[in-house]
This record gives sequence, C-alpha cells and structure tokens, in this order.
Amino acid sequence: MAKGAYDHVGPTALAGMRLTFSAMIMILLVRPRPRRIAVHQWRVAISLGLVLAAMNVAYFQAISHLQIGVASTLELLGPLTLSIVLSHRLEHLAAALLALAGVLLLTASAPSLSLLGILLGVLAALCRAGYTVLNQRVGHLFPDWSGLTVALAVGACILAPVTAATDTNTVAAHPSVLVTGLGVALLSSLIPYALDMTVLRRIDTRAFGVLLALSPAVGAGVGFAVLHEHLTVRQICAIALVIAASAWSVSLDRPPRSGSSPSGTSQDTPNIDHR
Repeated sequence: MAKGAYDHVGPTALAGMRLTFSAMIMILLVRPRPRRIAVHQWRVAISLGLVLAAMNVAYFQAISHLQIGVASTLELLGPLTLSIVLSHRLEHLAAALLALAGVLLLTASAPSLSLLGILLGVLAALCRAGYTVLNQRVGHLFPDWSGLTVALAVGACILAPVTAATDTNTVAAHPSVLVTGLGVALLSSLIPYALDMTVLRRIDTRAFGVLLALSPAVGAGVGFAVLHEHLTVRQICAIALVIAASAWSVSLDRPPRSGSSPSGTSQDTPNIDHR
C-alpha cells in the first residue's frame, strides 16, 4: 500500500502519516495519563519514539529505491546481529558469516541495486535493532499500552511537521492518500508494534529474531504478487541465506524440553508459550 502511493506522496510524508494516525488511534483507545508516568519510563518511551521515527523514514525511503524483499532482508540484519552479539559462541559467529555472505550476494546480485537504497536499508537495520531492545524494555516498564502510545506520539511529533511542510499541497490535491496512510498505519504500525510488544513480554530478543526472519520472504512474496517485483535466482538465494542464518542463530540456544532450569518457572513459561 505504501509503495503504491509513492506516485502522489513522498516516502517521508507517508511515514509521517503512518505514525501520526497510529498515535491518534492509540491515544483514543488507551487514554494515557502522563502524570502517572515516572521519569525513567518517559526516558525509555521517548527513546523508542525517536527510533520509530528514524526506522520508518529509513525503511520507507529504502523501498523507494529497492524491491521490498531486498529492503526487508537488509532491515533484518539489525535484529540478527543483535541476536548474535548477545552470545559469543563460535556457532553464532558462523551464523553471522552466513548472513554476511547472504548480504554480499544480495548487494552484488544485480548492478541495478541502488547504493543509496542499500545504505538506507542498513540504517533501517540499525534502527530495527534498537527498536527490538527498546520495545521490550517499554513492554516491561509499562503494564498497559501507555508506553507504546507515548512512543508513537513522540515519533508523530517529529515527522508530522515534516509531512506538513513537504507534502501539504500534494495531500490536498490527492486526499485519497490519507486513506492509504490510515491503512498503512493500521497494518504496518499499530497492529504489528502492539503484537511485537506482546511477544517481547514473553520471549527474549534472540527468539524474537527468528520470527522477524520471516519478513524478507513475506516481503519478497508480496512484492512479486502485488507489485510485480521480479527477483533473480541469486537474490532469492541471498534472502534464503539470511533467513537460514537467523533461524540457526536462534535455534542454537533453544532451551531443553525437560524444563530443568534452576532459575524457576519465571524463565520457563515464556519459552513454553513460544514453542
């Protein structure tokens, strides 16, 4: 939906609409009470909002230069790298090298790949890693959805003025893009971010990486089926390598089935739910 609207509105403006509509809906639903939010909670929620703004702009700009499957693969490297860094085992180093091979294969697969698009994808990956850590912290610090609401509002306050300054005339000429912006807000921000936080309250960031590993395959499939974006065999193999590296990295630390952890049930329950 977002990429289909690029003929009428820019990627940054669409990212602004995405966060603004998401924040408005969450404020109406959650009705957060700022006076009940502690200083340390504000700090983490604001940090998440800053990362959300940067991540949305970087990714939406990236898919204006790259196929969705390629951009999704690059973005995945952030959580993948985070997953590997959290463990210093040799097997995780091998998984990192496998992912690196996939990225090198991806970037060298066709001369038409935009260098700017690749750089934006790498920036989105860094933001995605920060998003994963901060989203988990916000989920633990806030018992409800107030933290996510504050974060979305912060991101909207950053991008909404940019959208107004750059694309007001375009939106006035094509008001239908507001409907697209609302749809993108629901489908790619409000629902996914809430589901991410729900999951991250139950599992660690390493296990979360394997779930995100599905995004390049889904992105490539949607790009092919809806946007008629054709991927070469080499690009498909590169995406498969990155997905395999993510799955391998997470599966290496799969907990035993016997549930014999000395740390008690508080550590076992999330893993059992995940499986």
